[in-house]
Amino acid sequence: MKQLLDPKVVWIFFFQYILLFFLIFLFFAVAIFIFLPILTILLILAIVGSIFYFWAKLSYRFWKYEITEDAVRIERGVIWKKYISIPYERIQNVDIYRGVLARILGLSALNIQTAGYSGGGGRYGALLTPEGNLPGIDIHRAEQLRDDLIKRAKGIRQGL
Repeated sequence: MKQLLDPKVVWIFFFQYILLFFLIFLFFAVAIFIFLPILTILLILAIVGSIFYFWAKLSYRFWKYEITEDAVRIERGVIWKKYISIPYERIQNVDIYRGVLARILGLSALNIQTAGYSGGGGRYGALLTPEGNLPGIDIHRAEQLRDDLIKRAKGIRQGL
């Protein structure tokens, strides 16, 4: 059965989008303040904030995961869908990451690293990018999932 992330992850997505927008906004700030009145700037910020919150809600709604007999399945994406299936025999490590905002909200990110995956970029750089990422899981659920995935991965390797 497919499961959703914790609903509080919407705030993490929202603040990620706001931070990105803020950095872009700072780049163009001088030109914006010279040519636009302050009320127009506030209106634009309110509209952009509303759009980002709506997009964060959509991101949450379309990010699902499932633990099956033979693999972890992750489905994500609002416009461009990405389907990831990670067989247990490929799992090398399962990490839990808790950023500042995630800790405030009581959430964790579960990162599944696999053998042979060479994905680039991401939060951890080219060498440590996890193939599977579940960004908004309750702290206790993340620890249960980590332990369960490690047991399943070890059980498959021992059976070979």
